[in-house]
Amino acid sequence: MRIGFDAKRAFFNKSGLGSYSRNLIQGLAEKFPENEYLLYTPGLNFDLFEPNQNCITVKGPERALHRIFRSYWRTFYLSRQLNRDGIEIFHGLSHELPYNFPKKQVRSVVTIHDLIFLRLPHLYRMLDRTIYERKFRYACEVSDRIVAVSRQTAEDIVEFFGISPDKIDVVYQGCNPVFNTDVSLIEKEILRMKYLLPKSFILYVGTIEERKNLLTLIKALHYGKIDIPLVVIGKPTPYLNKIIEFIERHSLINIIFCDIVQNQDLPGIYQLADLFVYPSIFEGFGIPILEALYSKVPVITSRGSSLTEVGGDYTLYVNPNNVEEMSAAIKKVLLDRELQERMISEGYKHARKFDGDKVTANIIQVYHKVIEHG
Repeated sequence: MRIGFDAKRAFFNKSGLGSYSRNLIQGLAEKFPENEYLLYTPGLNFDLFEPNQNCITVKGPERALHRIFRSYWRTFYLSRQLNRDGIEIFHGLSHELPYNFPKKQVRSVVTIHDLIFLRLPHLYRMLDRTIYERKFRYACEVSDRIVAVSRQTAEDIVEFFGISPDKIDVVYQGCNPVFNTDVSLIEKEILRMKYLLPKSFILYVGTIEERKNLLTLIKALHYGKIDIPLVVIGKPTPYLNKIIEFIERHSLINIIFCDIVQNQDLPGIYQLADLFVYPSIFEGFGIPILEALYSKVPVITSRGSSLTEVGGDYTLYVNPNNVEEMSAAIKKVLLDRELQERMISEGYKHARKFDGDKVTANIIQVYHKVIEHG
């Protein structure tokens, strides 16, 4: 098969959609090298992603005008280029397909990660919601198949866009395989010194934004007088101001912010942690949970959305808005070594269900379904 990808996120997004794109493309190229993979991107960033398999070709704007107006090329002109390049299947990896898509000539798949902007509209500007809804709805309606990264996302696609469930395949995403490798004691101690990490700590990884709900976690630690340090890794947004105000008002000293952490250092930091807490209000998937489970760390996260799908039966779930319940759950895990060990061993077994080989095999099945029934 000759398969094209919207690969912009693979080259320019460090986490989230970028990780999904890179992991899937690399996995397909390694496990199914008999196919041709064409990566369409308006630009390159080889510091983040440099595919080198023979079955991968990187394609960009061909005309000088399109190299200047790259967004126009990706959104409108790319459809013509796909047809000329003889693409059999085009996969929009991040919610989108180019407009005026040549349905009669090229089959298509789109991955929808979440519809949080419709589920929690108050967290988004009206203009952004309008643009997202138009793009996402168009992609869902035009595509031959839709890949939803969780059952929750599949249900949202049906509810908000009126798409038939028969058109949707749930294919869970995996995480970077580096999280499934043991970091040596020496390497972990080097990381501890590099980032000034304490001997014991609770870990939070995720963008510091309202939906991710970091402030409630900090309130839970303060409420329960839990004195183990909290290490926060994530890109800040204006929501951080609320957190800083709470920290200063209550004179908290055990909150450590590490907003710049190299990707290759993350597995070791996870493995140093005593506990991972992810208090997000709503997620389409929740990949940091999977990273923690692979890293053999006990996990506490929120009830609802897709998080129970990712976390499995041995993750502890709480109401993300209930400070007392979150505080009690943290104490319960920290004080019970037998519980910790059970959460670690069973959580790791659950994480293996998301191994990259299974993800790529399921995606290939979707492609064959498109070719055979499209």
